[in-house]
Amino acid sequence: MAAAGGAALAAAIPAGTIDTHIHLFDPRRPGGIPWPPADDPIRSKPTYPDRFRSVAGPHGVEAAIVVECSPRIEDNQWVLDASANDPSVVGLVGFLDAGQPGFGGDLERFSSNPLFRGIRYGNLWGRSLADQLGNPRFIEDMGLLAQAGLSLDTANPDLKLLEAMLSLSDRVPALRMVVDHLPKIQVAEADRGRFQRILQGFAARPQTYVKLSAVLLQRNGSVSYDIADYRDTLDQISGAFGEDRVLYGSDWPNSDPLGSYGQVIGIVKEYYEGKSSAAKEKYFRTNSESAYRWSAG
Repeated sequence: MAAAGGAALAAAIPAGTIDTHIHLFDPRRPGGIPWPPADDPIRSKPTYPDRFRSVAGPHGVEAAIVVECSPRIEDNQWVLDASANDPSVVGLVGFLDAGQPGFGGDLERFSSNPLFRGIRYGNLWGRSLADQLGNPRFIEDMGLLAQAGLSLDTANPDLKLLEAMLSLSDRVPALRMVVDHLPKIQVAEADRGRFQRILQGFAARPQTYVKLSAVLLQRNGSVSYDIADYRDTLDQISGAFGEDRVLYGSDWPNSDPLGSYGQVIGIVKEYYEGKSSAAKEKYFRTNSESAYRWSAG
C-alpha cells in the first residue's frame, strides 16, 4: 500500500474550508461517554474545539460542523456549551429521539440556539430509519424538522438505509438530508445494480447531499493512501449527486486509527486536483452552507 504522496499533502484548498464531520467529547465527564470506549488508546483523548484547531488548522481548515456521538439528549447542550463563542465550530448535528414523545419540545429547545443545525438518525444507537417509516409520529417529527429549517444526517449507510432516505424524501419533500460516509459502504457484486438505482434516486432529489467522508479504508491489515484505490468510488458518488451537493468531512477523531488529519484530507485534496476552482470551493466550503444553513455569526 502506498504512503501519502507529497502532492496530496501540498495541494491547495480554498480559504475558509469547513469540515462537516467531527466529534467532540470528554471521557473524564461524570458518567463517562457512550463513544469512544474509554480504553481506546487512539480516539479517547478529550476532544474540544482547540484540539480540532491544532490538527486541522495547519491543513487550511477554518471551522467544523460537530456531529453527535451520543444518544443522551443533554449531550447536545454539552457540545453547544463547549462550542459557544468559538468561531471554529459553526454548527452541531445533534441527537433527538424522533418518533418518540418529547421530540417537539426538545426540537424547540435546541433549535433556539443558532449552532444547532439538525439531527442524525440512522443505523446507530439501536435505531433504524427504515423501521421508523411506518411510525406516523416519526414522519410528523421529520416534518417539524423541515419546518424548523434543519437537516437530517444519517449514519452507517447500507442499501436499506439509503432506500429509506429516498422514501422519506418523497414523504417530506422539504426535508434536507445528508448521507454520511457513503464512500465506505460495502456493496456486494449482486447488488451493484440496486446501488446504482439508489444513486439515480438521489440524483433526482436536489434537497439531498452526501459527504465524501470516511474515505480511507483498511484492507488486509493496512490502509492505502493511493487515490487510485478510491477514485472510482468517489467518481460514482460525486457523479450522481453533482458538484453542488458533495461535502467535505474528516470523521475526526474517529479517523485517527486510519491516518493523520493530513492524510485524511490529503486523499480528497488529491481527488480534487485538476477540478475547477468552483468545484473545489463548493466541496470544501459553500455546499456546507447550503446543506446546513450555518452562519459565521
